[in-house]
Amino acid sequence: MSDEDAVKLLRRLVAIPSVTGAESAAVAFLTEEMRRRGLEVAIDEAGNGIAVRRGAPEAGTLMFLGHIDTVPGHVPVRIEDGALYGRGSVDAKGPLATACTAAGRARSTRATIKVVAAVGEEGPSHGARHLLRGEPPDALVIGEPGGWDAIVLGYKGSMRAQLRFEQPVSHAAGQSAPVCDVAADAWMRVRARCRDLSPGDSVFESLTPALLHMDSGTDGMAEWATMSAAFRLPPGLAAETIQDALRAEVKPGVIAFDSADEAFRAPRTSSLVGSFVRALRAEGCTPRYKVKSGTSDMNVVAPVWKCPTVAYGPGDSSLDHTPDEHIDIDGYLRAVTVLTRVFEDWSAQ
Repeated sequence: MSDEDAVKLLRRLVAIPSVTGAESAAVAFLTEEMRRRGLEVAIDEAGNGIAVRRGAPEAGTLMFLGHIDTVPGHVPVRIEDGALYGRGSVDAKGPLATACTAAGRARSTRATIKVVAAVGEEGPSHGARHLLRGEPPDALVIGEPGGWDAIVLGYKGSMRAQLRFEQPVSHAAGQSAPVCDVAADAWMRVRARCRDLSPGDSVFESLTPALLHMDSGTDGMAEWATMSAAFRLPPGLAAETIQDALRAEVKPGVIAFDSADEAFRAPRTSSLVGSFVRALRAEGCTPRYKVKSGTSDMNVVAPVWKCPTVAYGPGDSSLDHTPDEHIDIDGYLRAVTVLTRVFEDWSAQ
């Protein structure tokens, strides 16, 4: 597969809308493209697209788990000044097209290479959660943008919550604080408690709250205020510990938590990291190591599978979800070369 074909694949993939919940057209396109390149393909019960290049059974299975869904928003697809623009070009069709191209090029691999185009990552990650029903791979690469020359070792966890405050209506000149004031005071206590609970001062080590939505109302007898909030969880701090602490801070209100995905950080000493280091050095660069303040499907599958794991992919993650989302084409092609070398280098130890 030539560089021209690699760019064409990415452009065509980005041009197919695939907002979370409506990924089927993009999955069908990508699996057909991989079938034409000689890989075994399938679409599983969750709607994930899967492409496999078979290797020797004793050499193990290396899975590249990318996601094909995007957030909403139309970014006109075009190539301009050496960059490809379009929704999903960075997050995360760029990394996914990198893996598909590399799998097509990696003719000398001993391992089985499995590329998964997962659905639903921008939502509840139901595509990745479905994969947990199957056999775990021997090593795992999560397809997310970190830069073609970087190895991403960890992501913060995430948790969402709904807060509610309710009280009898009182006169504005009375002694009782309005319910919105009660809610605002409680949120400031939550923020302060998050600072106290944080195990460190860096962004990755901080428990970070974000207020997403507020609403209030009254029926003439009672008044209420509601809030939706998200929390980024640092490693080493259990979700249950956070939940117990924050319940006390919102009283007299109540807080209900959605399911949480805790933070994950992989070691730098695995055979998979070694393959990436060799591949990046062969491309003439010194590898960079990163941890990221967002979350990914790494948080869902890596703690369960407990196999060597990294995240890798071209693109500037600060452009995720933005109206200016674009990927540098040279970086994309260099990432293809790096990942091809990884696919050919790695085998289960």
